[in-house]
Amino acid sequence: MPVTPITRRTLLVATAAGATAVAAAGSLPASGSPMPVEAAGSHQPLPDPFTLGIASGDPDYQSVILWTRLALDPLAADGMGGMPSRRYHVQWQVALDPAMRRVVRSGVVSATPESAHAVHVEVRGLLPGREYYYRFRCERHVSEIGRTLTTPLPGTYGSPLDMAFVSCSNYSGGYFTAYRRLAEDHPSLVLHLGDYIYEGAGGTGARAHSPAKEIWTLADYRVRHAQYRTDPDLQAAHAVAPWAVVWDDHELENNYADEIPSPAGQAGFLERRAAAYRAYYEMMPLRRSSIPRGIDMQIYRRIQWGRLASFHMLDTRQYRSDQACNDTTSDCPAALDPARSITGPAQEKWLLDGLGRSSSTWDVIGQQVFFGARDFTAGPAVSYSMDAWDGYVASRQRILDGFRQRHVTNPVVLTGDVHKHYANDLKADFRDPSSRTVGVELVTTSITSGGDGQDFPAGGQLQLDENPHIKLLNNQRGYVKTRITRDTLQADFKVVPYVSTPGAPVSTRASFTVEAGRPGLELT
Repeated sequence: MPVTPITRRTLLVATAAGATAVAAAGSLPASGSPMPVEAAGSHQPLPDPFTLGIASGDPDYQSVILWTRLALDPLAADGMGGMPSRRYHVQWQVALDPAMRRVVRSGVVSATPESAHAVHVEVRGLLPGREYYYRFRCERHVSEIGRTLTTPLPGTYGSPLDMAFVSCSNYSGGYFTAYRRLAEDHPSLVLHLGDYIYEGAGGTGARAHSPAKEIWTLADYRVRHAQYRTDPDLQAAHAVAPWAVVWDDHELENNYADEIPSPAGQAGFLERRAAAYRAYYEMMPLRRSSIPRGIDMQIYRRIQWGRLASFHMLDTRQYRSDQACNDTTSDCPAALDPARSITGPAQEKWLLDGLGRSSSTWDVIGQQVFFGARDFTAGPAVSYSMDAWDGYVASRQRILDGFRQRHVTNPVVLTGDVHKHYANDLKADFRDPSSRTVGVELVTTSITSGGDGQDFPAGGQLQLDENPHIKLLNNQRGYVKTRITRDTLQADFKVVPYVSTPGAPVSTRASFTVEAGRPGLELT
């Protein structure tokens, strides 16, 4: 399909602290022409700087974000990736074919020391519902070629969507084989639901964390992110499709709540938060709307996949009330306080308003922590996790009531965090198992966190007995692969048997189908 020539601009996010610049793209090269080589300057030529791979993300029907970061020594302790302290020109190309012969967009951006030589390019003027390929060049070095896609034209359904979602990828916990197997599935969209990195010390040998300590400073967070990005399996998953990412807690610190560290009272926590958020932005294919402003960074947003699906991506860390009852697993009366919120009032209103306006067949809520009720105690006594939506009962009930009030017929909540696969029916009232099913929750296990695992966890039967809305519980590593059509959503819970050594095969532990207009899970 020919591309109509239009005026082209690229958007360069010059620093993760908020400075931006716009670089105009030059004339497009002729079809099949090689990427131009930057003229040699007085500085020493670089070795290959594309050690951290490439990525794309946050697609819409006419644009997508392209990302890379230049690094010669990714684990350099100062967080600057071994790069000289100077600006580098980075050329980029987008083509219709994987051989990069039919180039349709190109331009030049700057990689600067202020952003640790990370670049974000907002490529506009693309056609809807198309597959594209892209690459970067710096001096004489050319990156690998990545694949990305635009979303369908608004108001149209497009083709069925193959989407995968993942969570909890602890480098020190094992090998990222599940990322490799995901890439081999060739999805059109990947959602990462949090814990992309882990902040603690940990691991030994080849999978030891760098720095070998709990991270606190901007340099520390840059090094830790860079270490993860050196992993070839993660690089393959990023290169295969655009990603939409949201964080959970470990991108900063375990179980923090808004401006409250865990445990409370730590000196310097807000400075640490600003550093973590800045490094996260630098390393992710996010739009400039997510550039951090001091200690704040907006990552809740929507990705519209034509009329097929609306992806409402949430942030359940940055705005939440502190966990009740000292963040224990308990029967905690404070969890029922209607003033408590896991999203904050502004984001809750944004979500409910968006659900009310949605004309999509599927409304998919991508978020971090367990949404459905999960009682851990046998018999009439109850205990719940205060770090999940169970610790914010009124907040959850407002969302569940919103499904009914706004006539949301096909809500699907996607979740990470708990290092286990779950498949849950969502009930209008979790206190009454016979109440109406109003949606479903699909929970992905971890990529590595928790180690090799096993098929069924200790205490698993108790959870199934006490929570009849839970239809699947599995404690292996893996991801969830979905296929979304106008009529059905199919979810395949993929597992690998081990992560302690590389190269594990993948299998499907269970598959469920949801029919449009009929909330509830059907085992297939």
